[in-house]
Amino acid sequence: MIKRSFALITIAALALILPAAGIAADNYKKEYKMSVVVGPKLPWGAGATKFADLVRERTDGRINIKVYTSSSLMAGKQTNEFLIHRQGVADFCFASTINWSTTIKPLNLFNLPFFFPDYKALDAVTGGEVGTELADMLNQKGVTLLAWGENGFREITNSKHAIAKPADLEGLKVRVVGTPIFIDTMKALGANPVNMNWGDAQVAFQQGVVDGQENPVVAIEIPVKIWQFHKYATIWRYVIDPLMLTVNNKAMASFTPEDQEIIRKAAIEAATEQRSIVRKGLIAPDLSALETLRSNGMEVVELDETARAEFRAKTGDVYQKWTPVVGEELVKKAEAAIAASR
Repeated sequence: MIKRSFALITIAALALILPAAGIAADNYKKEYKMSVVVGPKLPWGAGATKFADLVRERTDGRINIKVYTSSSLMAGKQTNEFLIHRQGVADFCFASTINWSTTIKPLNLFNLPFFFPDYKALDAVTGGEVGTELADMLNQKGVTLLAWGENGFREITNSKHAIAKPADLEGLKVRVVGTPIFIDTMKALGANPVNMNWGDAQVAFQQGVVDGQENPVVAIEIPVKIWQFHKYATIWRYVIDPLMLTVNNKAMASFTPEDQEIIRKAAIEAATEQRSIVRKGLIAPDLSALETLRSNGMEVVELDETARAEFRAKTGDVYQKWTPVVGEELVKKAEAAIAASR
């Protein structure tokens, strides 16, 4: 009799639990939108697709994420991405800190010129106290940071001559993203920054109207075959471009705790894989990505720390101007984390 009573109690308990879970799943949207500013074939876009596939598979189709590539959710205006994410137009994003830094000023930390010496320094910052603070800031604005991905260090290429010292940039017309700090940095180095979309930039390269550009090697330069336009490349690591895999807070709260955990784990797995792809061939002893540039006729200059120090000194005014914008305490914490990583 006791066993029978226990069994009935257990069944009754399950009856209370299972409908609740069923109701939660029934309330899920048929499709969740994910914003990415690049195309699906680049490592960045492929990382977003990987995340969506993992979530769909591990939730048995309960959570169906459709990836909207090439800035299609924001009509091509990349700097609007955070706004549509916060509003819930995009439930998920795999976003660049650059594009969000115009709205969330502390993200300009990653835009400070010649601030991060290498990937180890970046990992120390994003994986430590500074990364946690940035995640808290995003959360207060309605967005949950799930994982850090990467677009890579932004290097410079051009059609005129090799760049080995700051004076080599004097007068060069360089295509940059429209973020103000990028324009300030190029002007400080004596270049003429030109803001235009990537499609127009490639035409400008062909016509000789614009001399150079700055972008990550594996993420952009190799996929678009930058050697079609430029003969010279300089590996100077002047700015790093981390990616943030995020979810709108309200969307996240609508999922069951079990599904939230699946989403978090899938984000970390997808972002870790995407990050390793972007870094492949750029960390000694494997420098095969640079050999790809050379094998396609490019002259590649690799700056050592002494040479990078010259460029950083030349952009000192930019650093001083933008440190208060980022937040002096945040910059100090990042500097401490970088120093500890050496």
